[in-house]
Amino acid sequence: MRHALIVTEVETPLIIALWIVTALLALVFLAAGVVKSTSPREKLVPKMAYMEDLSNGQARAVGILEFLGALGLVLPAATGILPWLTPVAAFALAITMVVGVALHVKRKESFVPALVLALLSLVVGIGWVLLG
Repeated sequence: MRHALIVTEVETPLIIALWIVTALLALVFLAAGVVKSTSPREKLVPKMAYMEDLSNGQARAVGILEFLGALGLVLPAATGILPWLTPVAAFALAITMVVGVALHVKRKESFVPALVLALLSLVVGIGWVLLG
């Protein structure tokens, strides 16, 4: 198991960088999740036009998934309780963002933000598998 190995001098900066990217990614998903899960869909449409294609329940579900994903990025690794859930959360968020990319492509909107978040989530997940 990884935690039984000694961390080398090369791995220490990588782990620090991984924590920084993980925390920033978690903040983005936490903020987005709170807004989407607590605001009425109609109020979100002016700023997030794609919400027109989602029902109230779907919009709320996306927000809850993003909120839980953000918690899953940080809490398991930080507490050491079920740390394997951190990369699982990252990969789940990547899948969520791939669905978001598909929605934006369907609507002929810019999909770049969702793609960037998907790729960052994928990188974070791989980072935790390799270094966590």
